[in-house]
Amino acid sequence: MRALPETPLERIRAHLVGMKMSRALEVLDDCVRRIEDGQLSALEFLDELLGEERATRETRRIKSCLMTARLTRIKTLEGFDFSFQPSLDKNRILALAELSFIERGEVIHLLGPPGTGKSHLAVALGVEAVKAGKSVYFTTLAEIIDTLSKAEREGKLAQRIAYIIRPALLIIDEVGYLPVQKGGANLFFQLVNARYERGAVILTSNRGFGEWGEVFGDTVVAAALLDRLLHHAIVIEIAGNSYRLREHAKLVPDSLRLPPVSAQTKPKRRRGRPRKKTSK
Repeated sequence: MRALPETPLERIRAHLVGMKMSRALEVLDDCVRRIEDGQLSALEFLDELLGEERATRETRRIKSCLMTARLTRIKTLEGFDFSFQPSLDKNRILALAELSFIERGEVIHLLGPPGTGKSHLAVALGVEAVKAGKSVYFTTLAEIIDTLSKAEREGKLAQRIAYIIRPALLIIDEVGYLPVQKGGANLFFQLVNARYERGAVILTSNRGFGEWGEVFGDTVVAAALLDRLLHHAIVIEIAGNSYRLREHAKLVPDSLRLPPVSAQTKPKRRRGRPRKKTSK
């Protein structure tokens, strides 16, 4: 065993190297200078040294967990323009950011036309969960079905489902954007059924619940999915314009402007006068 250096400063430096406290080692000389100048007390010196190291390690942890969660495009609640979507209750979103819905294992549905901020909010809530030390997994519906289809062909479906549902928060983006491949609805149901009442989920969709039969190509499976995903659920609808098209909104014809999701699912009323009842 090597002998420690003679001076206290050299020994502190050796200790920091041995404990792999790289950030504390970087700021050590500056902290020593400040304590010699009377700017820091002994306790303040220790507090700052350890605080710098802890902050650096926390940054590394968050970065690593964001990669594991597949949250590569970081969005924050601070970066969301609530003024552009007046239909959205900001306080309600901030309440979700407290993450109690994760503890309760609730399902959050974010519904609205494309560009209204659904994915932004879902990712931002995922980022908040990561910061709070929660495990998160982000994916799209199309990716999930592709992954499960491959796992089924390889005889590893159960293992893959177990892996996907393991995190405390599962985020499934873009439900309804792309057609579901044959057999995909059944695979997704198996995942949802395995996740049911075992953890929190966030789903984003541009389609109303009344259209899920069309989205999944099977009304029976769609009903079974909704039976589980609307139990313990919070539904938030964003009835606004596309944030991405805000600078070019006048160029989009009215025929391509989507109504609110709730309006898309209302049954169509028969035009004209009601039919006369015929006597038997």
